[in-house]
Amino acid sequence: MADYKAPLRDMRFVLNEVLEAPALWQSLPALAEVVDADTAEAVLEEAGKITANSIAPLNRSGDEEGCRWNDGVVSTPAGYPEAYRLYAEGGWVGVAGDPAFGGMGMPKAISAQVEEMINSASLAFGLYPMLTSGACLSIHAHGSEALKEKYLPNMYAGVWTGSMCLTEPHAGTDLGLIRTKAEPQADGSYKVSGTKIFITGGEHDLAENIIHLVLAKLPDSPAGSKGISLFLVPKVLVNDDGSLGERNALSCGSIEHKMGIQASATCVMNFDGATGWLVGEPNKGLAAMFTMMNYERLGVGIQGLATGERSYQSAVEYARERLQSRAPTGAVAQDKAADPIIVHPDVRRMLLTMKALNEGGRAFSSYVALQLDIAKFSEDPAARERAEAQVALLTPVAKAFLTDMGLETTIHGQQVFGGHGFIREWGQEQLVRDCRITQIYEGTNGIQALDLIGRKVVGSGGALYRPFSEEIRSFIANAPAEQREFTEPLRLALDNLDELTAWVLDRAKGDPNEIGAASVEYLHVFGYTAYAYLWARMAAAALGKTGDDFYVAKLGTARFYFARLLPRIHSLSASVKAGSESLYLLEAAQF
Repeated sequence: MADYKAPLRDMRFVLNEVLEAPALWQSLPALAEVVDADTAEAVLEEAGKITANSIAPLNRSGDEEGCRWNDGVVSTPAGYPEAYRLYAEGGWVGVAGDPAFGGMGMPKAISAQVEEMINSASLAFGLYPMLTSGACLSIHAHGSEALKEKYLPNMYAGVWTGSMCLTEPHAGTDLGLIRTKAEPQADGSYKVSGTKIFITGGEHDLAENIIHLVLAKLPDSPAGSKGISLFLVPKVLVNDDGSLGERNALSCGSIEHKMGIQASATCVMNFDGATGWLVGEPNKGLAAMFTMMNYERLGVGIQGLATGERSYQSAVEYARERLQSRAPTGAVAQDKAADPIIVHPDVRRMLLTMKALNEGGRAFSSYVALQLDIAKFSEDPAARERAEAQVALLTPVAKAFLTDMGLETTIHGQQVFGGHGFIREWGQEQLVRDCRITQIYEGTNGIQALDLIGRKVVGSGGALYRPFSEEIRSFIANAPAEQREFTEPLRLALDNLDELTAWVLDRAKGDPNEIGAASVEYLHVFGYTAYAYLWARMAAAALGKTGDDFYVAKLGTARFYFARLLPRIHSLSASVKAGSESLYLLEAAQF
């Protein structure tokens, strides 16, 4: 497999030339003193070095060795503890953390690029800092000052890690069914008891302490999701002076044997009257947990993009070197027995599909990250409200579409390798296996599609959708004539999405099954159209810069996207309009 190289040139292009992120940062007082274009460049350069040089080389060996469980103790693969310490010492766990508690204070638009790099280097490795960052978000937003001061500095520093403990054996998507209990104690703490499954980083040897965020129910809590509270439960209790005390009453019962991400410890966690502290208000645990969900779900989408990028880099290198047959137009490599396979139309179709989906996904994920920054840092209430609405609408698209396209991309990369793509030592089959989980965890992609169409579109009567559509129409209206080759197909795609949205809104009034029947295909139509918007913006930034191969390639890829990928919306739209009837022609016994 090719050595990983961070796509820094494309990241700079998206942030600086397409989205003009530095100008936004300078307009937000909370960020103006923290980051500018030069700072962002330096941060990304350093992140590119550590991910490429120290973490990427562990990806295959980590997959081969995997994590090991022995009587409650979990060991990560060789090299992981040392690499994690190096990563933590660089401050990368707290790249977006509050500087008041030792974080770098970088905006999400920067940390999103760092997340892509770490997950391209090794998705399994990247899960450890990702879960820690997510736990920090919830503690920072909802925890008391005492909890923040006691836990955040060491978590940002990577000395301690974090986990999210939501799922139980009988309660996945429907968290209202959880049985984990929290009994209040006289000193203000709680005794937490229950079993959680699928806990990423629940136990490992990377850090001296693990801070678990656990969803549980108080004795007098209401039934269902309205009766869930959030608790901070450390693996090792922390003394008042910040030193570590005795081991808490919790343990790892086992680790899962998985299809992929073998170097990530996926744990069964048993809480046996473990001491914990309430985060936020009683019975408001889901709200506290969902503070991090928009960030985490975007982060999972970026994981799909990241595996696709790693697959593409290897596939391109292989396609340039692998000799098979002659080009349809005649010999290209006249001094060789055959031509490199990159000359063949089908190989180019796969590579361009990968490139177009990766670069479109990077632009789209960065766009969503900027909305998170506006929602968090803007001093303009109207701007914050609009950004929050955009985030609510686009988060399920970012999570589901980026990961669906990530799997397609890694499969194309495997296919470029032919038979070698099926062999472990070449690395492509690992990327397919690793990417697959991204469509499942943090809310399956089917659930994301239901969230988009059911809650965000139909649930708002289209109110959340309209500002995004209007933004794209404004871009089209203000584009100069030379951009018409991109804005005209974008306009037609947006017309289709507007009409499809209106169709779903109307049909949902009479048949509740229509929402679920339309959801996945509708999300994909939305995703392809959103990518088209970002591709039109990228093309606009590249036009006229013909002396640079980067811009020439960008325009060529944009033209491929509009010619060969955007037309997928037509068959998907036809599927949506086929309605729900055909889904219910069989009785359950007839399947």
